[in-house]
Amino acid sequence: MAVLVIGASSQIGHCLLPRLLAAGFDVVALSRKAQVGTARIEWKLARVPDRMPEPARYDAIVSFGPLLALGEWLSRQTEAPAPRLVATSSMSAVSKRDSVVADEVEIARQLRRGEDEVVRQCERLGIGWTLFRPTLIYGVGLDKSLTPLARRALRWRVFPIPAARGLRQPVHADDLAQAVVRALAVPESQGRTFEFGGGERLSAEIMFRRVRDSLPRATLPLPLGRAAQALMRWLWPASRGPLSRLDRDLVADNGLAVSVLGISPRLFQPDAAMWTRPEADMDMEHR
Repeated sequence: MAVLVIGASSQIGHCLLPRLLAAGFDVVALSRKAQVGTARIEWKLARVPDRMPEPARYDAIVSFGPLLALGEWLSRQTEAPAPRLVATSSMSAVSKRDSVVADEVEIARQLRRGEDEVVRQCERLGIGWTLFRPTLIYGVGLDKSLTPLARRALRWRVFPIPAARGLRQPVHADDLAQAVVRALAVPESQGRTFEFGGGERLSAEIMFRRVRDSLPRATLPLPLGRAAQALMRWLWPASRGPLSRLDRDLVADNGLAVSVLGISPRLFQPDAAMWTRPEADMDMEHR
C-alpha cells in the first residue's frame, strides 16, 4: 500500500511519516527540497500543481499544501490518482472571515475557495475526501506562530505577554497526524470536514505564559496592556490582525472528530524541545 504525501516536510508531515510506516504503508513523499529517503520512503522533488511526478495510482493521497493548488492539480486528472484523499485547511477559514485586516479576509476566502474546489474535483473523480480544519498547530519547532515567539524571547531574554481574554485551543502536530491516519482507516470519515483543536481551551494569556514557562532559560515577562497593544497596532501594521483577535475565541468543536475518529488530542503542556527545529532541513510548505 502506498500513500502520496504532499507537503511531507511540513510540521504535520514530520509526524505523519513514521505513523504511516507503522500502519504498514509505503510512502512517496513530496518536498520542494531534496531529502534523504529510506527503504519505505521515496522522496521526490515537486511543487503543486506544476512540478508533480508522473501520474501514478496510489492507495491514498494526503496533502498539507495549499488547497487551491491541490484542486488545480486534481482538475488536470482524467482518472482518480487514488481512491482516498485527506487534506488540511485551517480554522482561519472561519476565524479570519471578519478580520479588520483585508489581507486576512482574503486568506479566509482563499481557504474556503480551496476547500470547495478540492471537494468538487474529488467528487468529479470519484475520490473519497476528508478535510481537516486545525487550530493553531505547534509541537515540532516548525510552526510560524508560537515557535518564533519562543525563539525571539530566548534571544532577547524578554517575553511579551499581552492582556487577552480570548480562548485558544492549540493542537499538537502529532495529534493531527494521528487523526489523518485514523481518517484513512475509518470509512465514516469520508465526505466530512472536521474541525480539530487541542484537548484544552485556555485563554491566550495563559497560553503565552505556558510557553514562557517551558523555555530552557529564564526570560523577563513583559506585560502588554491595552494601551501598549494600541501603540503596537499603530507602529507595526503587521500586528493589527493578531492583536485584534486577542479577545476573540479561536477554538474548534472536536465533537465530530472524537465521535467518528476516536481521537483525544492532548492538553497544551509545552516543553523546551518543542521550540527546537528538527535536525532534518525541512521546508515550510504549510502554515
